[in-house]
Amino acid sequence: MSTLYVVGTPIGNLGDMSPRAIETLNKVDFIAAEDTRVTLKLLNHFGIKKPMVSYYEHNKEYRGELICDRIKAGESCAIVTDAGMPCVSDPGELLIKQCEQYSIKTVVVPGPSAVISALCVSGLATGRFCFEGFLSVNKKSRSEHLESLLTETRTMIFYEAPHKLNNTLKDLYETFGERKLTIARELTKLHEEIIRTTTKEAFENYADGQLKGEIVLILEGKVQESANAYSIDDALNIAKKLIADGMKPTDAAKEAAKITKIRKNDIYKKLI
Repeated sequence: MSTLYVVGTPIGNLGDMSPRAIETLNKVDFIAAEDTRVTLKLLNHFGIKKPMVSYYEHNKEYRGELICDRIKAGESCAIVTDAGMPCVSDPGELLIKQCEQYSIKTVVVPGPSAVISALCVSGLATGRFCFEGFLSVNKKSRSEHLESLLTETRTMIFYEAPHKLNNTLKDLYETFGERKLTIARELTKLHEEIIRTTTKEAFENYADGQLKGEIVLILEGKVQESANAYSIDDALNIAKKLIADGMKPTDAAKEAAKITKIRKNDIYKKLI
C-alpha cells in the first residue's frame, strides 16, 4: 500500500538504529531526507541503497506536494531527519498535514529522541513535561516566550545550539530565578555529559562557551506552594491578641501577616 513511513534514526550512536528502521528503509521506493549527505552516510553504514529527495525547511512546501504526488501514484516513502524522530521541531510536520489532506496512510517507525532521552536522565519530574523547541534569536520573541512560561508547573525541555547557550542561560536565570536545571550534551555520543545544576550555577559556570555539541536543556517547572496552614480567622485572632497586648491595629495586622502569610490589608479590613 502507498504509505509514508516516519522513521526514527540515531541521535549519535549508530548502534541505536532499530532492525525495523533498517527493514523499512530497505523496502520503501524512496527516502525524503533533511540532508541527503548526512543520510547517505547512514545508508552506506547499513548497506542500504535507495534514491533520495531532499526535504528541508526552505523547500518543504512544494517538495511535500511532489512527495505526496509520488505516494498517490503508488510509491512508498520514508521520511528521516538528520538525527532522531522526524516531524518534531522539524519540517516533516507539514508533510504529515499534507498526507492527511490527501488521505495518505502514515506509519511511524519509532526511534531515539533527544527530548525523551534527556528528560529520562535529567533527575527532574517526568510525569508531566512540555517541549518548547528552540528559543527565538529575536530578543523580543525570546523574552515573550520565556515570560509565557513563568507559571508553567511542568518540566520544560528546550533545544539549544552551543554558540547561543550563554545568552540562553542568562535569560533563564533572569526570567525564572534560581531553579533546578539539567544540561544534557552530546547524548549517546562519545563525549556525552549530563550536568545537573541550577539556573544560577549554570549561568555562573557554563555561559562562557566551553560546552560544545548538541545541547538539550531541562528546566524545573514552577513549584506549587503548599496550602497555607493558617486561615483568615486564624490571622484575625492573632492580630486581636496582639492588640490586646497593646499593639496598634496596623502593626498587629502587619505582624499577623508575617506569621500567617496572609495579606496585611485583608487582616486589617477584618479588624476594622
